[in-house]
Amino acid sequence: MKKSILNLKNKSVGDINLDAEIFGIKKLPDLIHQYIRYQNAKSRQGSHKTKSRSEVNGRSKKPFSQKGTGNARQGSNKPPNFRGGATSMGPVNRDYSFSLNKKEKKLALKSALSIKFNEDKIIIIDKFETNSLKTKQLFSDLKKFNFNSALFIYSETDLNKNFKLASSNIPKISMLNHKGINVKDIISYDKIFIEEKSINEIAKRLS
Repeated sequence: MKKSILNLKNKSVGDINLDAEIFGIKKLPDLIHQYIRYQNAKSRQGSHKTKSRSEVNGRSKKPFSQKGTGNARQGSNKPPNFRGGATSMGPVNRDYSFSLNKKEKKLALKSALSIKFNEDKIIIIDKFETNSLKTKQLFSDLKKFNFNSALFIYSETDLNKNFKLASSNIPKISMLNHKGINVKDIISYDKIFIEEKSINEIAKRLS
């Protein structure tokens, strides 16, 4: 699968062969949905909690005599029916995450990349470098690609300082190291810009 390599001026500077096993598989919506559920569940904090009877302030001693007071019998002043008592069946700390095996994760990523490739929304850039750190110049160049939002996937080396600074003020743009690629980000952004050096690393990870 041949794809043009462009520079940030949207001009072709060569071609690259993409692996059809990564960028050319069929659409798997169920698996993509499962992967996004997995990501969302993993990011949930799960720290909601109310105090149980063993944690609220109070005494476990019987508050008054069993008989003769005219009150309902009580064994402690910690039950929910007492002011300052525990919450009945309240939320507790929990882990919402669930497991997804490696084969499913790889297949979901391949499917997401293939969807974007088939929609012609994957753009291979030779390198994310700019001589100026001015946002205006970079914004003018990127407008030629005609996108609503964009994810820039860069190689393992540090992102070019000028490019990082110039892009920081452009709305609906995010930077992501190739090690952190995930289905949710790939699907969420309109176009995916991948640095040429990252292609081999992505292929190695998903092979």
